[in-house]
Amino acid sequence: MSKASRTTASESVEVEGYEGHFENMDDGYTVAFERYTADVDLTPFFSGLPDDQCQCAHWGYVVAGKVTFHGKQGDETFEAGDAYYMGPGHTPELYAGTEVVEFSPTQQLQQTMEAVTRNMEKVSH
Repeated sequence: MSKASRTTASESVEVEGYEGHFENMDDGYTVAFERYTADVDLTPFFSGLPDDQCQCAHWGYVVAGKVTFHGKQGDETFEAGDAYYMGPGHTPELYAGTEVVEFSPTQQLQQTMEAVTRNMEKVSH
């Protein structure tokens, strides 16, 4: 059995507009506690992945604010109090004041984040 919270998560990332706390759970899933303080469309960071979209599934809960996922079937927005599932093939858009708790398969998430990190490094240089 695994458990995690924002304060006990083993990995944390803080950059302008974003704070994330992550824990890889024993069952092959990663839980992320994320907070956004700026509006951001993350679409450009998925460049190079199939269809230039996130290839990882996510189950989540919007604690505050809202998140929009862009996909082939159109856009879908989830707001505070909504639980969601988003399968592979999407890009996220987040808004200032948004907080989410999200569960993702660790291996798929790591593969996707490798591409996202490369794209973020290109932008910052």
